[in-house]
Amino acid sequence: MRAERGDQLIVESTATGATRRDGEIVGLHHEDGTPPYDVRWSDTGEVTLVFPGPDAHVRHLEHRPPGSVGEQVDAGPGTPPAGRPHPGDIGRRVAAERRRQGLTRPETARRARMAPDYLAYLEERPADPSPASLIRLADALGTSVAALRGSGSDLPPGRGQALLHPQLRDLGPDECRARLSTHGVGRVAVSTPDGPAVVPVNYEVIDGAIAFRTAPDSAPAAAVGSDVAFEVDHVDVAMSQGWSVLAVGPARVVTDPDEVRRLAERAHTRPWAGGEREMWVSIRPTRLTGRRISPAEE
Repeated sequence: MRAERGDQLIVESTATGATRRDGEIVGLHHEDGTPPYDVRWSDTGEVTLVFPGPDAHVRHLEHRPPGSVGEQVDAGPGTPPAGRPHPGDIGRRVAAERRRQGLTRPETARRARMAPDYLAYLEERPADPSPASLIRLADALGTSVAALRGSGSDLPPGRGQALLHPQLRDLGPDECRARLSTHGVGRVAVSTPDGPAVVPVNYEVIDGAIAFRTAPDSAPAAAVGSDVAFEVDHVDVAMSQGWSVLAVGPARVVTDPDEVRRLAERAHTRPWAGGEREMWVSIRPTRLTGRRISPAEE
């Protein structure tokens, strides 16, 4: 048996030959299209891991254009390559809550009245479980569907529970540089006429220097001509862990036309705040420190 994403899996009654159940194959586990398959059943909308038996066969559908239902398309940079899936946010929240309570997968699956293989699939791969599955999981874990879906993501991060055995360690210079990465959103701390201010900015890391665009009369522009602090961080709410990196160094305004042009050409995005923000500020770190909170066993 071989299939492609978007094909139908038909399960027939061995007595009458009538269709007993059918679903769309939305995921493959082998490049050659052999079982098992991830199937979204038409009667429940639920996705389960299926090892087809002798009563099942595949109905091959016409090739669908990219982006149609059941077709997996390239989502751009950062998308895991085929065959190397990562867990989705719901699965990570389920796994984190299960571990916090000291529950095994089989016990959690029994409480949620679902197959252990499906719970493993949900925790380890991107998935879109049905509302009924989420309700059962939330009940089994003593939480809410909203919490498993990540409700409150617009609230300040870090509102979850701390790890049972957290480990706080310093990051070395190479780790700090790696986590500072090449671009993103960071916060610059400056002194303004109205007092201290911490302002988020879109930034780039080019040739070892942190660079961001702003307006001459803005708060971030007050960084020019002094030593400033620049901070980036990441909080993984589902796993109750995270890291932060602090860079300290002198800030200057970039005036050389060739350097300005090079910064603009290499920028990944324009400032999210919009407006005229064509003044480039560069910070050359003289001190780089960081810390990370993770489970003690890591």
